[in-house]
Formats: sequence, C-alpha cells, structure tokens
Amino acid sequence: METRRFGSTGMDITSIGFGSWAIGGENWSHGWGPQDDNQAIEAIECALESGINWIDTAAVYGLGHSEELVAKALEGTTDKPYVFTKCALVWDSNNQIGNSLKRDSIRRECEASLKRLKTETIDLYQIHWPNPEEDIEEGWGTMAELKEEGLVKHIGVSNFNVEQMKRAQGIAPVASLQPPYSMLRRGIEKEILPHCMEHDIGVIIYSPMLSGMLSGKMTRERALHLPKNDWRRNNKEFQEPRLAHNLELVEHLRTIGKKHGASPGEVAIAWTLWHPGVTGAIVGGRSAEQVEGIIGAADLMLNQQEVDAIETYVTSMPE
Repeated sequence: METRRFGSTGMDITSIGFGSWAIGGENWSHGWGPQDDNQAIEAIECALESGINWIDTAAVYGLGHSEELVAKALEGTTDKPYVFTKCALVWDSNNQIGNSLKRDSIRRECEASLKRLKTETIDLYQIHWPNPEEDIEEGWGTMAELKEEGLVKHIGVSNFNVEQMKRAQGIAPVASLQPPYSMLRRGIEKEILPHCMEHDIGVIIYSPMLSGMLSGKMTRERALHLPKNDWRRNNKEFQEPRLAHNLELVEHLRTIGKKHGASPGEVAIAWTLWHPGVTGAIVGGRSAEQVEGIIGAADLMLNQQEVDAIETYVTSMPE
C-alpha cells in the first residue's frame, strides 16, 4: 500500500488509516449503535493485514473503550502500527463529557491513555478540540512538555482553524492537523490546507464518507430508522431534504466506481486523497467486511475527468 510523508514527523503513513470512533460502543453520547467487540477487533486485524500502518483513536471514543480494544487487537503483534490518540475531552462519574485544556487534566488523560493502550509512548498525541479557546496556550504548552519527556513522540491538533494553529505554533511546532473533509464538507480547502502545506503540517482527514452517508451502504430506509443511540439520527445529512440529494450523489459515485471495480465509498475516499495537502484519510470500520469494502480506495486513482465530473455534480447540489 502506498505510503506518504507525514509532515515533519519523519513517519511515512499509508494513505488510509483505521479510525476507531465507531467501535467505541454504544454506551456514550456519540455512539454508533450496538457494536460487537470481537467484530471490532477483527476489523482492526483486517486493516493491518491489508497493509494499513496507522490507527487513529481517542480517549473519549466509548469513554476509553476504543483505546482498550486497540490495545487488545495489537497484543502479540510484532510489526505494530503507529497509534494516534487524542485528549481534551473528559467525562465525569455520570459519563457527561466536557472540555478541558488545563495542564493537570491533559497529563491525567495522557497517563490514562498510555495505560489503556498498554504502551510507554504514544506516536501522535492530538488535542481533540480547541476548547475552551482561552486555554489553548496552556494546553499546547503541556503537550510540548509531554513530548520533551518522551511520553509522546509527536504532537498535533484536531479541528483547529488557522488562527488557533498559529497560536499553538508560537509555543511549539504543530506536527499534524486532523480536520473533517469530504466532497460535502470542504471548508478546509480555502485557508487551512494551504496553511498546512506552507508549514509542513501533516493532514489526516476524518469522515471522508461523511460518517457512512457516502459509503454506498446507506439507504433512505436505513437512515430514517437508525438506532436511537446512533448520533447520526440528529445529523442533517441523514435527514430530508439533504438525505435525498446525498443519496443521488452516491449513485453518481457508484457509476464512477464501476469503471474501477470500486464502491461509492472508495470513490469518496479517493477524492479526498486527490488534494495535495491531504496526507491520509481516516476510515472507520465496524467489521472486517466493512474494512474490505473500503480498502481499495488506497490504490484508486481518479482521473481529472472524473474529479471534474464530481465537482460539477457537487456544486450543483442545493445548500
């Protein structure tokens, strides 16, 4: 599988990474409905066997459960992948999630993640959200301390804008950014991606299939009857009138994919990888079957005509 230089980190990562948000389970506010742990572990194993060399997780996914599953899947593995995780979303005894960029909080989170992941150092540690914004400097300064102490190898940010990244860069270099990006969420193209390219900041994007909407597996019936504990029920992209337009786009992607023997989801992922500012795409999988259904995106090379056709179609969609 193709690898790409990941900013200034010195790591070469595959163009696709395994995202472990969805495998965190259903017992938290941003769960994806019922999830079988054995299937989750099989999904990770399938991803690694297919050549993927990095996993992205976060402490908050499943309130620690996702990190634990990653560790379990990697037990006994000799050729271990890079493992990236995140901090700054914390939960209380009632499982209520809040934001914290305080020094003591980030240190506690790091220690907890190291324990759950069963490792002595984290390959990439990321601030999940820049909230509270007034504490960005304190939080990023703490991240720099963790790097100096060897508890983490590299430090990055997620969901930061350019101004927020500049504030962090004034304290210590930002190795990476993790923003949302898909053909239906293109806000990073104007300022954020150019800034990252200029400052050699690696970019690993999330939700390239818009949380499954562009996977080719979503139907109107399924979208309107998602489990009550699936956070996507409240996402406008899964509700009318957006739902109908999105499903029409999927059929357009399906037509393009047929020429390559690829699924609509693989076309959607490959489209994000077309941008020179994107290092890799985080792709979730809740089972080995789902992973097998998207792995082809790593080798799918869309031509200019196909990219232009997608551009024409997307820009014609109603807001």
